[in-house]
Amino acid sequence: MSVRAVIAALCLALLALWVGPVRADGVELAQLATRRADDGLELSFQTRFELSRAAEDALHKGVPLYFVAEAQVMRSRWYWRDALVGRAERVWRLAWQPLTRQYRVSSGGLHQSFPGLAEALASLRTQSAWRIAEPRDIEDDGRYYLEFSYKLDVTQLPRPMQIGLQSGFALSVEARRELGTDFGLKP
Repeated sequence: MSVRAVIAALCLALLALWVGPVRADGVELAQLATRRADDGLELSFQTRFELSRAAEDALHKGVPLYFVAEAQVMRSRWYWRDALVGRAERVWRLAWQPLTRQYRVSSGGLHQSFPGLAEALASLRTQSAWRIAEPRDIEDDGRYYLEFSYKLDVTQLPRPMQIGLQSGFALSVEARRELGTDFGLKP
């Protein structure tokens, strides 16, 4: 192997290790915003994605799909590991109801039915005014950042499907953004 080939391979390896601010696998993060409110720090987000043919087929065969959004607010510290200020997680369950021929989206104890898959997915793609940190945990003089992830949770699929998992189930996006002094996200 020549020196030129080794240098090219090393450069490609370093380029592969470099990670930008948003990593996505089938999901585009269209909007991510935070806002300080009276009851804490609120997060709003909007994603864009389409289900693969394999995921849609599984849904129509009675396999529910679970979508998970996680947000962590961290405080930067120079003297120790960064402190976890707030953590929130939301889980949505998307299921096909063959008797009513409707899609059902459940989150916690709330359920909503939709006549079509497009409407059901639209409800999963966006969230607004989601409280992710308490007001007592956020100080005005701290440096904070947000770690956000949204994914199709393949660990909730039945075990036989997890063994031969196809690439069509890989829907996820991750982002890390600094919070400004007004607790809005920095560009």
